[in-house]
Amino acid sequence: MAIELLAPAGNYEKLETAFSFGADAAYMGLSSYSMRAKADNFTLEELEKVRALKQRTGKRVYCTMNILFSEDQIHEVEALLPLLKDSPFDAFIISDMGLVDLMRRHLPDKDLHLSTQASCLNSSAAKLYHSLGFKRVILGREATLDDIRRIKDAVPELELEAFVHGAMCMAYSGRCLLSSHLAGRSGNQGECAHTCRWRYRLSYALEEEERPGVYYPIEEDDGFTTILSSKDLCMIDHLDELVASGLSSLKIEGRMKSVMYIAQVVRAYRKALDKDPDWKLWRDDLFNVSHREFSTGFFFGHDAIDAKGIDHPTSYGYERQYLYLGTVGRQLEEGLWEVDVRNQIRKGEAIEYIGPDVYRIVDEDFSLLDADGNEVDKLDHGKGGFIRSDKALHEGYIIRGESGIKRIN
Repeated sequence: MAIELLAPAGNYEKLETAFSFGADAAYMGLSSYSMRAKADNFTLEELEKVRALKQRTGKRVYCTMNILFSEDQIHEVEALLPLLKDSPFDAFIISDMGLVDLMRRHLPDKDLHLSTQASCLNSSAAKLYHSLGFKRVILGREATLDDIRRIKDAVPELELEAFVHGAMCMAYSGRCLLSSHLAGRSGNQGECAHTCRWRYRLSYALEEEERPGVYYPIEEDDGFTTILSSKDLCMIDHLDELVASGLSSLKIEGRMKSVMYIAQVVRAYRKALDKDPDWKLWRDDLFNVSHREFSTGFFFGHDAIDAKGIDHPTSYGYERQYLYLGTVGRQLEEGLWEVDVRNQIRKGEAIEYIGPDVYRIVDEDFSLLDADGNEVDKLDHGKGGFIRSDKALHEGYIIRGESGIKRIN
């Protein structure tokens, strides 16, 4: 089986986008039991739409139930599980071992995937989880390529998955208490406030007691610094090594990211995995999407960490070349399309359209119509409208514009 490209889906629109732009599978959360509680997530009523999309595309869908459950929550989820017996999910991603017996009892035909929250990093743990009925283990972020190869050799029948792109956490595989302490929002309940991304002021140099003269690297801007904000992960230049390591699935982080983010990242990795002759063109566009400073994470080990490694925090905020303006909707007549507006689109300012197999189409000569069909100079977020263009568009194309912001501190 070819290696799986697994994309995030924070809502149904993102699920559709992930599939149309090249993902083999997607992971999504239900409204209360996911590590991305602030994502829109899915209700039970929406699952029929998911089922229909699966039938049309033949793609796979996994459900994340990877929070750490309290006593009340474990009883709540036990009541929910029978309702998911006929759900479209191919597997459930869990980290709390209290769910294993409940899943076996209520959903015996569904596969179990171990969440990265469980921090599985060695073959002994992998063997144990496999004996408990897990078909796949999503390895802890700290696993190196050598670790992955050795785990796969030790448990060849077990599928292994790893994050290859997106945000990294300063805590150990996401087990962080900082958000709970400073914001009253527990990262282990899916409510992380991303306190590690906040900016801090120090009165004294940061020096560890047992290592005099060794200072933590701090760079200030306007009196504030980012000492906890990790670099983002990007492994698109190392896909051959990832495939050779024995992974079954390459996972992209970002259920709370925009539709444009999912589209650009998924299509870049799809083209690279398929060895498209022009894959480097799509790869370069990956750097235009909103991101922090990129790194190769822990894959090459601490001894090999260089300027691209994860050991030191990034001193920069987000970098962004393009702003997500909206999505092309239904075609109403020749050259006239509905548009779902997400940021203001202005007549006279160049925009670009991107599609699964279309790098970009630049449009400087379009017209805008409001919901009543009147020509206007701009369309704003939250208001219906239409775009008239002579370009070769298709429903689902992403509309973007130059952000004018290369680095956001």
